[in-house]
Amino acid sequence: MESMAIDTPLGQIVLKMKPEAAPETCKYVTELVKAGLYDGTSFYRSDFVIQMGTYGTSKKAPVDLHVNETNAHMKISNTRGTAAIAHWDVPDCGNSEFFINLGTNAHLDTAYGGYCVFAVVEDDASFVVVDRIAEAIKTQKSVAVSAVHME
Repeated sequence: MESMAIDTPLGQIVLKMKPEAAPETCKYVTELVKAGLYDGTSFYRSDFVIQMGTYGTSKKAPVDLHVNETNAHMKISNTRGTAAIAHWDVPDCGNSEFFINLGTNAHLDTAYGGYCVFAVVEDDASFVVVDRIAEAIKTQKSVAVSAVHME
């Protein structure tokens, strides 16, 4: 099973991809990672999720994700440590932004068609980094992402 590693000054987060739940979303995110889209971006949100992507940069994904797989395959709920693709208030318009849930956010399973979970935090060390990032964003507004790669 392929994993995505996110390197930050506060440590590395490893996300295990879940193609059985979101094959098109996993493929989309993997292609963006391999194209280097997330390198040099940042985590910038820390309320009930930590979110990252191209927000605040001049980078753009070559295409948007035009399918919401929330209910199409094996459904994974938005619980602590799950990663889901962000989208506008319309379900089939995912973009390069994604977030990691800091707690159980069941409302995200149905809001605007649902936010599709495509990966889960792989290990305890990664959970520690997620929590460090959430705390750091409260005071410094963002945490840099130096590189993102597939393992």
